[in-house]
Order: sequence, then structure tokens, then C-alpha cells
Amino acid sequence: MTTAAQFPTEVIREPLPLADVNLADLDNFTDGTTPWRMFHTLRHEDPVSWQPEEAPNSGFWSVTRHADIVRVDRDAQTFTSTRFVNLEELDDDQIKKRASILELDGIRHRALRSLLQRQFGASVINSYADFLRGLTATTLDAALAKGTFDFVKEVSADFPINVLARLLDVPPEDNQQLIDWGNRIIGNTDPDYADVLLNSAESEKYRHLPFRSPASLEVFEYGRELARQRRGGNGTDLISKLVNETPRDGVPLSAQDFDNYFLLLVVAGNETTRHTITHSMLALLQHPEQLARLQEDSSLIPAAVEEFLRWASPLYHFRRTATRAVELGGKQIKEGDKVVMWFASGNRDEEVFGNPYDFDVTRQDNDHITFGKGSPHLCLGNLLARTEIRIMFEELIPRLAGIKLAGDIPRVRSNFVNGIKHLPVEVTLA
Repeated sequence: MTTAAQFPTEVIREPLPLADVNLADLDNFTDGTTPWRMFHTLRHEDPVSWQPEEAPNSGFWSVTRHADIVRVDRDAQTFTSTRFVNLEELDDDQIKKRASILELDGIRHRALRSLLQRQFGASVINSYADFLRGLTATTLDAALAKGTFDFVKEVSADFPINVLARLLDVPPEDNQQLIDWGNRIIGNTDPDYADVLLNSAESEKYRHLPFRSPASLEVFEYGRELARQRRGGNGTDLISKLVNETPRDGVPLSAQDFDNYFLLLVVAGNETTRHTITHSMLALLQHPEQLARLQEDSSLIPAAVEEFLRWASPLYHFRRTATRAVELGGKQIKEGDKVVMWFASGNRDEEVFGNPYDFDVTRQDNDHITFGKGSPHLCLGNLLARTEIRIMFEELIPRLAGIKLAGDIPRVRSNFVNGIKHLPVEVTLA
């Protein structure tokens, strides 16, 4: 298993030959090292590079430098989300059935964001502080008492899903089901998670469902029952807002709009925060001097959260599609080409971050792009995620006298989500 101490040297001293770079090969994303070596090579040798794919896909442009990623992400007129934001290529009928807020631009996108924007704003999120701190304490009390445990299962997954349950106003006993749905949907390229692997022959039966996952049907059914119960009421939970308020453009949510919006909340409300917390804990394990700094001075934690987010990069990429011929990074992009922003690569760009392979909890001017940067698609829940992560480590770090790895670290087989399946640890309490 590659250690973090070896990791920066290996990337810089042993860059992967350009001919060996393949961002479409999911097996390159399972060892925790190869993706960073590929990104390093591309940033230095071919920062906007054409990546072939196997049928039925047709290939894509990989955008790996921070500045180019920001340019693409900000320009929705030239680089649209409406042809979908993952690598799968969809026909018009699939797009019509599967489009969520992520796959919209312009007025309708802003209108759907506005439905929940206030719920993720500072005044509401700050009002959750006591609840989040109490929930964190409950999670940590249960996990740390075990001594040796899977940090993902007991902490990283448990905490965000309890927050999501509160926002949706669903009972805590549904938490494990919500986690399982997220795993099965986002993990649609990992045999350990997927009911049906993406692009398998069997997946054709589910081509009109998000991520081609049959788990989507279960999420839809669950959400529809919640909608039925909340419609016409005066609740302030996210479901009540979706079913009882009209978007700013005056066009009510259709049943399909609700299905896809709800599914996105279930997936996004858990996965990215979960993986950021896991990667952050792993980084502190592998950089004990950084953990010691936070133990000595807890006032460093709020700024350290930004380094956690940069380092973790929980989503490797999002895709756009060129609406016209355009030059980018010296390459000629054609109308209809897929253009993929590798956020994880941008978060290691030497032109923006000094010593980008150093995990530094005191890093200043941390211009990471984990949530997007100046983009119309800036992550709606970014303040909630930051708050969850900050409170988790403010509560966790003072409790630790020692912590060490207690086993292997399997990773999700995906070039979309940068996920860790299990993080076995052994703790000694302060």
C-alpha cells in the first residue's frame, strides 16, 4: 500500500508516461496514486488532451489545469450542462427523462436552485450549529468507544446521513437505506456496489433511469410517498419546499422534476461530505505532524477545512459539452465534443498552489475548486458541507490521544467519485 510520505515523491520523480495515461480506464482509479500521476503528466505535457473511449462513448477532452477548468465551468453558454454532466452519452429521450438541476442551464436552472437556496444559506445553516455539534458528539461517542472500527461506516457515512435525514425530516431508522441507495447509484461502475454495472448489456433495461441504476426506482418511490405526505402542509423541510413552492420562473415542478431533484438530494447530501471527511482523516493519519498542529491549536481548523476540501477532491470530474467550435488550451474543440473538467487535477495545479502535493493545514489563499469557482453550478450545499466538516474535526481531534491505520484502504472503482470504501482505524482516547 502506498503511503502518503512516498506519494509526492512518486508523482514528481516518476511521472507516468503520456502514452500510458488513460482517464477512461476505471481500474486506474483504485490504487490512490495512479490518478494523480496521470493528472500530473497531463498538466505538464498535454493540459487539454483528447481521451478516446470504448463504444458506445466517443471520447472527450480532458481539461486538467486550474485556469482552464474555471474558464469552462463559468461559461455555460459555450460549455453546456444540458447534454449531461457525466461521461455517459445520452440521446434526447434519455435526457428528457433523466435531467435534474445539474443538467440545466440558464433561467430554469436558476429557478430550481432558488427553491432551496435559502435552506442552504448562512442564516439557516448557522442555526443548525448546536444540532450538528450534538449529532457529532453522538456519532463519535458510539464510534470511539469501539477502539478499533471502520471510520467510514461509523463516522464518515453516519454523520452526514443523519444531517440529511434532519433536512428531509425522515426518521433516523431510514439512514442505512439512504446510504445504501447512494452507494448503489453513485457506485454504478463498482461491482461491490452496483446492482447493474454501467454500460453492461443488462443496464440497457434501465437506460432511462439516473445512473442506469435500478436503485433509482426505490428512491423515487420513497420520495413520492414523502411528497404525498407533505403536499399542502406548512413544513420547512426540503421536501415540503419542493412540493409546496413554485420556482421563480412560474413553472411548477413536474412529477419527474421532483423525482430527479429528490434523488440528487439523497446522493449529493451524503456522498461528497462523507468522502471528504474520510480523505481528511486519512491525510491526518498519514501526516501526523499536521494532526499535531491541529491538536495544539484548534483555531487552525476552520482554515484547515479548505485544505481538507482541496486534498480530498471528492468528485474527480464534471462534464460539459461544447455548443460551438472554440479554442481551449491551444486545442480546437468542435461543437458537440465532450469537455471534462478534472477538478481533482486543478486542485494540484502548481501554478496556483505552492507545493501542491504537501498536505498543509496552515495553507493560505487556498483557491481550490472542489465546489466550483464562480460557476452558475456552484455547489448549493457548500456551506453546509464546510460546516459539517469543521464541526466534525473540532469535536474529533481533541478526543484523540492516538490513531493509526488498522487495515487496507479499498477505493471505489470510479473516475467520477473519489471514494474510499473502508478506513479501518485503531484509536487511543485522550
